[in-house]
Amino acid sequence: MELYEPVLLQGGFDTLWSLVAQSGLVAQVVLLILLFFSLLSWAIIFKKVRSFREVDRQSALFYERFRTTSSLSDIYRDCQNFPMSPLAGIFKSGYEELNHQMEVMQNEAASEQRSRTLLKSLNGLQRSLQKAAVAEMATLERSLSWLATTGAVTPFIGLFGTVVGIINAFRGLGEGTGTTIQAVAPGISEALVATAAGLFAAIPAVIAYNHFLSRLKIFGSEMDDFSAQFLNLIERNFT
Repeated sequence: MELYEPVLLQGGFDTLWSLVAQSGLVAQVVLLILLFFSLLSWAIIFKKVRSFREVDRQSALFYERFRTTSSLSDIYRDCQNFPMSPLAGIFKSGYEELNHQMEVMQNEAASEQRSRTLLKSLNGLQRSLQKAAVAEMATLERSLSWLATTGAVTPFIGLFGTVVGIINAFRGLGEGTGTTIQAVAPGISEALVATAAGLFAAIPAVIAYNHFLSRLKIFGSEMDDFSAQFLNLIERNFT
């Protein structure tokens, strides 16, 4: 049995290639479009896998830095070492808003000849953190819409190529003299290659898109938790 498997596998690839080479112009254009979708979606998948792995690593390192360092200014200076961490981006935005509010309160205290330097608005700081979280999530979601489009569109593109191929096959059958299955089977098999190619492009894109969505939910929860911890820290020390 093992001796025949490589031969059958090689014959299968040869048959598939011959079907693609012998297909009509419309079918070949459809296959080229599907190949473009597939290659681009795979490039996005590999890029996102590497990117999300780095986001996880940098976020863990930054959170450890935030948890063990008491100086907010030191953490702010270290944010540049974690460019892919959404937690660092949120902290940077919150720290800048905190500094701005503290400067405003110091100026008001100086003009009133008082020593008041407390935080002006905790709600303003919270809005700043939410805005930063939305921006970080948009960065993480970049290019994922292409995977969704690939998963939704490529089966229909493949189906279009199949329908056109079957129409041509039956048209040739009607114009010919033979009415056997042997006369129409080659044309139908060529047409079904487009459907197979559409599914081949769509299935990995859908799987990857759903996987990345679950990862984004985890990132969103981590950002919410970090924002709550940051707000609690500010409320304890500056209000």
